[in-house]
Amino acid sequence: MGGRGFRTGRKLSGSDLQLVILALIAEKPRHGYEIIKELEERSSGFYAPSPGVIYPALTYLEEIGYASVTADASRKLYSPTDAGLAFLKERKDVADAILSQIERVGQKMERVRRAFAREDWRSPEMMAARRLLRSALDDKREAPLEEQRRIAEILARAARDISGN
Repeated sequence: MGGRGFRTGRKLSGSDLQLVILALIAEKPRHGYEIIKELEERSSGFYAPSPGVIYPALTYLEEIGYASVTADASRKLYSPTDAGLAFLKERKDVADAILSQIERVGQKMERVRRAFAREDWRSPEMMAARRLLRSALDDKREAPLEEQRRIAEILARAARDISGN
């Protein structure tokens, strides 16, 4: 377990997710839903893994002896075992780096969301231009890499022109 964090097409690899889950249940015992909510909160809403990802990872951690389960009403409460804590101790720096990356990416995405959501510009022309840009970028979301690079150059040039650099 443990790796480079976010990957193309996936937010986390399976082993990275297992390591992060182990770190979260080491902080305090948690239900699967609490793990989902904790990751969503730490990422400012950017990353909310589905139950179909979390519960198999928890089951795997239990099967390899890194997590134990106790019944708590109708839900399962997951805690790390001694073996899980020892494994986490060996890879604590990786787990911390992944969690920090989740938080940083979430904060960046939140700033982008706020910037594009703001409608407090005084000029109706500015508001219209922002809506037009948002729509154009949305239309090109699935564009080929070459087209994305062309768009990135246009946006970088425009940003330099706007800031006077």
